[in-house]
Amino acid sequence: MKIYNTLTRQVEEFKPKEEKFVKMYTCGPTVYHYAHIGNLRTYIFEDIFEKTLTYLGYSVTRCMNITDVGHMSSDSDSGEDKMLKGAKREHKTVLEIAQFYTECFKKDLEKLNVKWPEIVSKATDNIDEYIKIIEKLLQDGYAYSSGGNIYFDTSKLEDYYRLTNHKIDEMVVGVRAGVEEDTAKKNQADFVLWFTKSKFEDQELKWDSPWGYGYPGWHIECSGISIKYLGEYLDIHCGGVDNIFPHHTNEIAQSEAYLGHKWCNYWVHGEHLNDLSGKMSKSKGDFLTVSLLEEKGYSPLAYRFMCLNSHYRKVLVFSYEALSQASTTYEKLKKRTLSLKEEGNILEEDFLKYDTLFKEKIGDDLNTAEAFTVLYDVLKDETLNDKTKRELVKSFDTVFSLELLKEEKKEIDEELQRYIQKKMEERRIAKENKDYQLADAIRKELEEKNVLIKDTREGTTFEIK
Repeated sequence: MKIYNTLTRQVEEFKPKEEKFVKMYTCGPTVYHYAHIGNLRTYIFEDIFEKTLTYLGYSVTRCMNITDVGHMSSDSDSGEDKMLKGAKREHKTVLEIAQFYTECFKKDLEKLNVKWPEIVSKATDNIDEYIKIIEKLLQDGYAYSSGGNIYFDTSKLEDYYRLTNHKIDEMVVGVRAGVEEDTAKKNQADFVLWFTKSKFEDQELKWDSPWGYGYPGWHIECSGISIKYLGEYLDIHCGGVDNIFPHHTNEIAQSEAYLGHKWCNYWVHGEHLNDLSGKMSKSKGDFLTVSLLEEKGYSPLAYRFMCLNSHYRKVLVFSYEALSQASTTYEKLKKRTLSLKEEGNILEEDFLKYDTLFKEKIGDDLNTAEAFTVLYDVLKDETLNDKTKRELVKSFDTVFSLELLKEEKKEIDEELQRYIQKKMEERRIAKENKDYQLADAIRKELEEKNVLIKDTREGTTFEIK
């Protein structure tokens, strides 16, 4: 496996700390609103990454946080907590908002065939862990108290900007908002580890701490959850490119100051999904969700297919025209794979040849487009029988997760359901009366509406063609 490492700015051979065992952390959502499809592109790429590692023989343990407190509306630790903002918008409690949007997020991932991580933990469930880390950072001189808050002192580190390659005298700008002046900070890049009531009187969720009644900063949450569930060494940390600074930069700073050694070897980031006007954002007002795509008649898997035909490190521009084209191509591909018969024996040498080629392409920095080329080559290869092709498609689809061999169930509206039941009852009576001519006529009438009748020992059933 080769992967681009943001930390070293190059594609590297992936070598986990423990052979064949991978510890992977992926930043989860702040559950104050629906996830838009730009957010979800990141989770699709992370899902492909995990499934590729599994396909290549690694055992992966993945952990993800759910941020339900502490994420400010500005990257400079200023503004309103996003969770509180969501609660005010909908006149609910923060915990009600968090529960509702966590479930919505989970349903979106299910529709996109994104695997739910083995370990998922809410920020609010790990307060003791954050306090333990902050206490040691204070004790070791990496943190200080000012204006009622606890800050991390970035001047204590020689290489704070190594993930971003910024220079310390440059004005560092976060993706979401610029770093505004905070007079309580010693240095402009310092960030909050713990907020207290001295700064945010109206915060709904607060806990007792050695520094006062308050709540954790956003950055400390991911460090605390990762260390708690995956230990002191992490193989892979993923997220969107907008997480690189300040979030992941700050995670490295506090985690390595706390642990006393290098924390994570591979930092892997997915690029943005833009619309025609630029980067997608919830702050624009209306935004694109999986549910909206469904309302417009698109399968969520057509969107997944669209994402997989672009490299995860390239900006992808969304338009309905592009999605329609992807949807058409996806349906054609699925129709072709579903036409493969379960006949013959698997040609082992040919299977191994294509399986090796697929691993080579998908293992080359997650080159999903080239991996699709291998799939199309399999389908075009006239020397392969259907059984071998089918098994290769099935194997590749454990990574693609596009349900290429899954038959679609036809939806039946209530009116059609009533009509079918009525005709089936008329046919049953005709057969009881030995009026087989009428029974056959009813069968043909249903067939003209693409309804197939099946008589079994258990009774009569039907299916839609």
